[in-house]
Amino acid sequence: MLEPLVRTITLWLTKLGLSPEVAYKAAGISDFILVLLAGILIYYITKFFIIRVLKRIAVRTVSNWDDVLLEHRVFQRMAFLVPGILVYQSIPGTLDEFPGFIPVALKLTNIYIVIIFLLIITSFLNAVYAMYQKSEFALYHPIKGYIQIGKIVVYIVVFLLIISLLFNQSPLYMLTGLGAFSAVLLLIFKDPILGFVGGIQLSANDMVRQGDWISMPKYGADGTVLEISLTTVKVQNFDNTISTLPTYSLVSESFQNYRGMKDSGVRRMKRSISIDMSSVKFCTQEMLDKFRKVTILQEYIDRTEAELENYNNENNIDNSVFVNGRRQTNIGVFRAYLEEYLSHHPAVDNKSDLLVRQLQPNASGIPIEIYAFTLETGFIRYEKVQSDIFDHILAIIPQFELRVFQSPTGEDLKQSNAVYFERNDVPV
Repeated sequence: MLEPLVRTITLWLTKLGLSPEVAYKAAGISDFILVLLAGILIYYITKFFIIRVLKRIAVRTVSNWDDVLLEHRVFQRMAFLVPGILVYQSIPGTLDEFPGFIPVALKLTNIYIVIIFLLIITSFLNAVYAMYQKSEFALYHPIKGYIQIGKIVVYIVVFLLIISLLFNQSPLYMLTGLGAFSAVLLLIFKDPILGFVGGIQLSANDMVRQGDWISMPKYGADGTVLEISLTTVKVQNFDNTISTLPTYSLVSESFQNYRGMKDSGVRRMKRSISIDMSSVKFCTQEMLDKFRKVTILQEYIDRTEAELENYNNENNIDNSVFVNGRRQTNIGVFRAYLEEYLSHHPAVDNKSDLLVRQLQPNASGIPIEIYAFTLETGFIRYEKVQSDIFDHILAIIPQFELRVFQSPTGEDLKQSNAVYFERNDVPV
């Protein structure tokens, strides 16, 4: 088909002063150049068809697959195959004047086609991952690690094919040589292999999901899991920094996952207040009468007084001495008040454990620990509820004639010295 054009170009080059032999060879390569130009033109025509026509079809269809494939340029990259196949088929006929270049051109064209297939497969895998991310299974079983493993396998296969094409060897022969190189490959791909195994264990045991709040102090991670990939897990901390953890570390080392707390809908509150031991005492009748005026304490005071009175009467206790028998203390009534207060609080879960207890006394007084579960799990709301509860507790402590323990400050020492000097008539 191109022979008349070759003759015309040969005649024109001969008129320009070239020898007939050189002019014929120069004209002979023109048909190859025309094939290249035709391939480029067909590529743009195919690309136009894909972008315009397929996009309109994708918009009208119900399925999301065509939209995702277009978004990740799967069809656009398929268009690159058209010029490659056209050139490959035309090389023997268009380069017959240069037989030495035909094998080289065929190799380069084959490599081009293999690379295009690589791009198509990786784009398709990206589309599969994007489509999977839209399903509800993505939260429970992340597959990014598997996608990355698939890409690595594809890259290795393409690399072997390219090497086999360059050296005119069978890919099976290259695989045989690769077996002898396996020890080095295991060393090179140690992290991906460990990450792949770790990813399978994380997914199979449902240990962590995207969106989980995890804490791993060793790596400075305390926040939400953004991504679980083949070799790394990305965690967005609460200060908006990003911590990157090795995937296998979540299997081989300990970490804390707060998913159970979120799923249960309650969050534990565990905090203590230290009471000055010197402020603890037996309750007098006046104190008990005052405590009875507290609505949530009235039933407790009456019930406990009746119980203690029966015990003391049965055992002939001399009530004229406080140390005899059983008596209520202000710290005991205070603990009872806290239990009633928390059980009636609208932000505290009554179905979960609720405990107000004394811890081991120490140099900082007697710790009174609050152990309860709030109905708020979000960080800000949880801290607000907890702060409101302890604001009330700190304000109510003096009503039970108790004092909060705190280390003396410079102002306390200053006032103490001033009292001492005043009492002893010492001039300041």
